[in-house]
Amino acid sequence: MVAFPPTVSPVYVIGAGPGGLAAAHALRARGVRAVVLEKSDEVGASWRGHYDRLRLHTTRRLSALPGLPMPRRFGRWVARDDVVRYLEKYAEHHELEIVTGVEVSRVERAAEGDGWLLHASGGRELTGSAVVVATGFNHTPRIPGWPGMDGYDGHFLHAGAYRNAEPFAGQDVLVVGAGNTGAEIAVDLAEGGAARVRLAVRTVPHIVRRSVAGWAAQYNAILIRRLPVPLVDRAARAMARASVPDLAAQGLPRPDSGLLSRARQGAIPVLDVGLLDAVREGRVEVVAAVDGFEDGKAVLTDGTLLSPDAVIAATGYARGLESLVGHLDVLDGHGLPVAHGPRAPKNAPGLYFTGYTNPISGMFREMAIDAERIAKAVARRQRAAQGR
Repeated sequence: MVAFPPTVSPVYVIGAGPGGLAAAHALRARGVRAVVLEKSDEVGASWRGHYDRLRLHTTRRLSALPGLPMPRRFGRWVARDDVVRYLEKYAEHHELEIVTGVEVSRVERAAEGDGWLLHASGGRELTGSAVVVATGFNHTPRIPGWPGMDGYDGHFLHAGAYRNAEPFAGQDVLVVGAGNTGAEIAVDLAEGGAARVRLAVRTVPHIVRRSVAGWAAQYNAILIRRLPVPLVDRAARAMARASVPDLAAQGLPRPDSGLLSRARQGAIPVLDVGLLDAVREGRVEVVAAVDGFEDGKAVLTDGTLLSPDAVIAATGYARGLESLVGHLDVLDGHGLPVAHGPRAPKNAPGLYFTGYTNPISGMFREMAIDAERIAKAVARRQRAAQGR
């Protein structure tokens, strides 16, 4: 283990997911002591809880964190369990200082100096020279306040609690939400023995082939990030016409707005892992959005009443940062950090956030880049504080 000067308070990293682990290694590589605080008993807790068939939609080579490639045996699209194995190996390989079973409830400015005070479980009060918040993009399940939902007597669950199709064999299932999670769960149900699968769609998503002739969609996403939005929207529209079937008759017309325009608003495209074929073949039926529940039935925005055996709400997550840092005036109206990566909020120097954007170029890739930049910013700040 590397010995760090005892006179310098550590940098505390909150969360032992990919963003937190990458940041901890990058800090350590620059000679900065980083202590990772993780509320669960293991690293990669959120990945352990994802549904069974999940794979990274980004390539293995472009999803590795700094300082350790992902093994080739994981294949091009890395499975959930292999992501967990990689995160475990990453922490071990880099000898990261991780304290599990510690939940940080509140971050405040330290009474003296420009450091930070962390209130944690067990009555702990920890003082750090800087803090990196990496509690994860998918933190708190978000369920719309549908009227009448309490009267639904079928099986209702958020997508975060879905594991596989086995409990739904032979059932009529309504999946609400056509993002990547909802689309993949609908396909999983259709392939796993559900009697009927319907996908409730409020806003028709852009659907992109994950790979065309071996060229991953992620490569395009990286190339287009800094191009003019109208140009990318036009190019994406032409590519969609060439590679994605017109499923308007099945309830999935081509979106009116452009792909990058949507992405800039936070709606990333759906990477196709079987949805297009499932819809075209009728194994997944597209229906209108859910408006509420009435007499135990789901009411759709077009007035249709459905009586599914189960409803799976793939309605996203909240970041859950309000109780942790909301009092510091560092969040916007949507609960997202006003600054991320190496840029600390102007009113909170030494406080960094990673993993709270959802870039089309791949979250793992961007967190790896953020980690290096955050470490550089922290090291520079510490040198300035020490007069060097």
